[in-house]
Amino acid sequence: MSFYFPETTLLITHYNRSQSLKRLLDAFIQLGCQFGEVIVSDDASGDQQLKELHTLQSQYDFRLITTPINMGLGDNINKGQRAVSTPYTLYVQEDFVPKDGFPEHYKEAVRMMQEDSSLDIIRFYAYFAYPQLKHYGQGFEEMVFSYWNPDHIKFYMYSDHPHLRRTSFPSKFGPYATDIGPNETEFQMALRFLKKKGRGLFFKEYTTLFDQINTSSEPSMIQKSNWRTGKNPIILLIRQMYLVFRWLKNTIQLVLTRP
Repeated sequence: MSFYFPETTLLITHYNRSQSLKRLLDAFIQLGCQFGEVIVSDDASGDQQLKELHTLQSQYDFRLITTPINMGLGDNINKGQRAVSTPYTLYVQEDFVPKDGFPEHYKEAVRMMQEDSSLDIIRFYAYFAYPQLKHYGQGFEEMVFSYWNPDHIKFYMYSDHPHLRRTSFPSKFGPYATDIGPNETEFQMALRFLKKKGRGLFFKEYTTLFDQINTSSEPSMIQKSNWRTGKNPIILLIRQMYLVFRWLKNTIQLVLTRP
């Protein structure tokens, strides 16, 4: 079965992981997914990687946007997004792989975006469930932010993980912050999303539509801390204290964020 989404541009950010990019493109082809355009935004990968990218470009017919200087994830997303001309953008980083159930649910997501003009984003993947949700339909839940919810995950109504958004997203929420680390880039956008009262949906079975795959030859660009999942009682106590501190800190940051 084939799925054609002419109103969507697949935007992929890339840095030094051409084999991961190939795996992602192959997965979409195997699922029968075609998009109005595919854009790969590269953040000054090395010479050999750029050579690989041009080879892939000739095979997969995507638009490649490069830069001579590595400016970080925020700038990489910004320059890729500026090149999008379709109404909707499916944003996916190169180390993700869509699963069998993605096309049908993505079709529903596009329909929801078209029918509900108040939606800004629809998320397809996460490490953790968004803490406060209300039923929306077709397996999707609406994310609800509450200052009083003690879970710090609530601040991430926006996430860099695979999602559908309107191409006009920067007009409402501004460009991504640049010259800072990828985690801070994501969090700054998450704060702006909340401050501007963004509205989004979250796929309830959030691990069933994409896999995130990092190999030893092309490892993740972002290091995750193991202490977050440790079971040692002392570690658990420290983690709990940290999360309280983080909740307070993030709340203050949100209050002080300019609209």
